[in-house]
Amino acid sequence: MKSEILAIACVAVSLRSIVSLYSFSGFDSPPMYGDYEAQRHWQEVTINLEPGQWYTNSSDNDLQYWGLDYPPLTAHHSYLIGRIAESIDPRFIELHKSRGFQSRLHKSFMRLTVLTGDILIYLPAILGVCICIDKSFQSKSLLFSFMLFAAYPGQVLIDNGHFQYNNVSLGLAAAAIAAILHGKQYIAAFAFTLALNYKQMELYHSIPFFTYILGECLAANSLRLFAVKLGITATIVLATFCLLWYPWSGSLHAVAEVLHRLFPLGRTVFEDKVSNFWCSLNIIWKLKQHVLNNHMALVCLAFTLISALPTNITLYRKRCKMGFLLSLFNTAIAFFLFSFQVHEKTILLAALPSLCLLTWWPNEIILFLEMSVFTMLPLLQRDGLLVPSLACVLIYHLICQCFYSETRPSSGQKAFLYISKICLIAIVGASLIIKAPSRYPDLWPLITSVIGCAYLAFFLLWGNFQHLTCKGEAV
Repeated sequence: MKSEILAIACVAVSLRSIVSLYSFSGFDSPPMYGDYEAQRHWQEVTINLEPGQWYTNSSDNDLQYWGLDYPPLTAHHSYLIGRIAESIDPRFIELHKSRGFQSRLHKSFMRLTVLTGDILIYLPAILGVCICIDKSFQSKSLLFSFMLFAAYPGQVLIDNGHFQYNNVSLGLAAAAIAAILHGKQYIAAFAFTLALNYKQMELYHSIPFFTYILGECLAANSLRLFAVKLGITATIVLATFCLLWYPWSGSLHAVAEVLHRLFPLGRTVFEDKVSNFWCSLNIIWKLKQHVLNNHMALVCLAFTLISALPTNITLYRKRCKMGFLLSLFNTAIAFFLFSFQVHEKTILLAALPSLCLLTWWPNEIILFLEMSVFTMLPLLQRDGLLVPSLACVLIYHLICQCFYSETRPSSGQKAFLYISKICLIAIVGASLIIKAPSRYPDLWPLITSVIGCAYLAFFLLWGNFQHLTCKGEAV
C-alpha cells in the first residue's frame, strides 16, 4: 500500500512539474503583469519593509500595484520565500527595481516554491482526508480517492499553471477536514484557523466548521465539560489569531488597515466574467446602474447567508460526518454563487469538499469537477494554458472512467450526464473555432459563465437534497 501511495504522489508531482513548464498569469504583460508578479511583489514588500508597513500605502508600498490583500499568514509565507529568493539572487526582490522581473532562474525558483507547498502541505493533507474517509466509512477506495484528489486539474492548473498558492490554504483546510473525520476537534480548529489566516476565501468553509465544532461542544454530558471544550477551542483560535496578527496588534488603526485590504468593499461585485449569479444577472440588468456598491455588498451578504442556511441548519440538527462534508460542499457553492467579489479560482473551495464525496456519488461529482474546470477556461486560455488544460481534463476523465467503470447510473442520470458533457465539449470547441463578433467580444466568456452558473445552481439544490435525505448516523 505504501509503495502505491508513493507512486501516486510521484505521478501527481510529475503532472504538476509538466504544467509548470508552461506560461503563467501576466507573462510579458506590462505594466501590471499578473498573479505571478503579485506573489513576487509581496516577497519584495515583506523583505524590504517592516511588518507594520506591509498593508499600508506609502512611497515604498504603492497599494495600487498589487498591494498585499491576503491575511497575515500569506504575508509571513511571502517573507519566508523572499528570504530564500534573496539568498539566490537579490535582484528577485530588489525594492522598486524588481517590478516585472522575469528570468528562467526566477521562474524555476517560483515554480519550485509552489511544488514545495504541494509536497509538504497539500498532498499529505489530502492523503490524510482519504485515509480518514476510508476508516470512517469503510469505503475501501483509498488509492482511487487519493489519485482523484491528487490529479484534480483545477488545483494543478491554477497553482502550477496560472500561479498561486492555493495548495497551502486548501491543504490546511483539508487537514482540518481530516481532523473532524478523525474526531480531533482541537486540531481541526487550529488547522482551519491557519487556513483562514492564509486566505480569507476560506470563509466559504467557515460556517460548517463553526456549526460542527459548536455541536461537538454542546454534545458534552455536563455544563462543566461543555465549558472546558468551548474554552479550549476558543483559546486555540484566539491564540493563533493573536500570534499571526501580533505585528499589527499594537494599534486598532493598523488592524483596520489590514481588514480594509482583506475586504475591499470599494471594488465592484465582480471584475472578470465569473460563473456566479450576479455576473449572469448583470447581462440583462446592469447592477452598477441600479444598485450602489455598498448596498450591493449587503445584498450579497444576505443572499449568501440565506442560501447557506438550510444545509447548516440540517448539520446543526443532525450532526454527522457525511452531513459535514455535504454542508461544506453546499456552503462553498452558495458563497461562490452569491457573495461579493468572487473570482474564478474560488471554485476550488467547492471542489475540495466535492472530492470528499466522490465515493458515494461518483457520476455527479465527476461532472461537477469537470464543470468546475470549465468555468475557469476563459482565465486559463488568457494565461496561455489551453493545451495543458485540455490535456489535464482528458487525463482526469480517463482516470475517472477507469476507476468508476463499475458504477452504473440510472437511465435518467445517464441521459443527463451525456447531454451535459456534450454541451460542455460543444461550447469549448465552438469558443476555439468560432471567433466572437466585434460587437460582443466577451461572448464566449459570458456563455461560459451563464452555463457554469446554471450548473452550480443545480448542484446547490442537489447537494441540499442529498444532505436533507442523508442517512448518516449522528455522532
